[in-house]
Amino acid sequence: MLLLKSIIILIVGFVLLIKGADFFVEGSSAVAKRLRIPSMIIGMTIVAMGTSLPECAVSVTASLTGNNTLAISNAIGSNIFNLLVVCGVCSLFVPLAVQKSTLQKEFPLSIFCAGLLLLLGYLGMTLGHIDGIILIIIFAGYLLWMIQSARNARNQTFADEDSDTAGSKTSLSAEEIEQVASNINLLPAWKCIIFILGGMIAIKYGGDFVVNGASAIASSLGLSQTLIGLTIIAMGTSLPELVTSIVAAKKDEVDMAVGNVIGSNIFNILLVLGVAAAISPVGFIMENMIDIAFLILISVITLVFAWTSKEINRKEGIIMLLLYAVYMVYICMR
Repeated sequence: MLLLKSIIILIVGFVLLIKGADFFVEGSSAVAKRLRIPSMIIGMTIVAMGTSLPECAVSVTASLTGNNTLAISNAIGSNIFNLLVVCGVCSLFVPLAVQKSTLQKEFPLSIFCAGLLLLLGYLGMTLGHIDGIILIIIFAGYLLWMIQSARNARNQTFADEDSDTAGSKTSLSAEEIEQVASNINLLPAWKCIIFILGGMIAIKYGGDFVVNGASAIASSLGLSQTLIGLTIIAMGTSLPELVTSIVAAKKDEVDMAVGNVIGSNIFNILLVLGVAAAISPVGFIMENMIDIAFLILISVITLVFAWTSKEINRKEGIIMLLLYAVYMVYICMR
């Protein structure tokens, strides 16, 4: 009976996390669209941050309650799931084109973050308060960089529009006017605020339910917190990334799909683990080090896939899904 109750709590937590992230992303994206921010920037910032909120809620809650192994395994497991499953599944629908700037900047940054985490964990087998602050400072720098990129992109958009207007006397077609109007009136301002605040509240309580339910299930079945974090929790908290990226890929917004995954992986390490460690030191075990090393390896493999043809095709997506299946077998056996 206790196990059934824990499973129900876990499911309710996942529903709150996913719907909360969905509302948050919808409200935030509507605001961003009003400001004419490009899809790639939205994916790398607002959408990535919104879809990373479940991981943040779970890891911070786990840190506060002393479940440190759950905090680290959730973040790393989610990053592995994002790279192999989210990108792999999306590439089955449409080849995931990757911009040159992403290959040269954001993708290497995500690998650097994983390498830094491995180094910090190896030095003391603990992610302490100072380590957490370092990660948060790097995250702040990353966020400022993305905001500046958004400003530059928006200014370029306005400049292009002014140039087009000056060079042509023709007015917008009816279809173009309708498209602009639909984008501007995507959501009323009051509804955006409700979606954003309501989503954050749902995410907070969803994180509490997931941690409590997962901890109870692990205790009932005699499973380790690391295994639960790498499998059930990592998959559950990564569902927003999966759904968001699949929808973006099917709508041919491949920039948002790839940007969402890379941005989420950066956020999961810098923000999620940074905040968790700043609140309470997060202890490492040898299995965590192996998982981080595996994350670095698959990040390099994915970068090579994307670099060779500037896209991730269906064949490479299948290879990535097979790699995840092998990894799942490994962590269940160890």
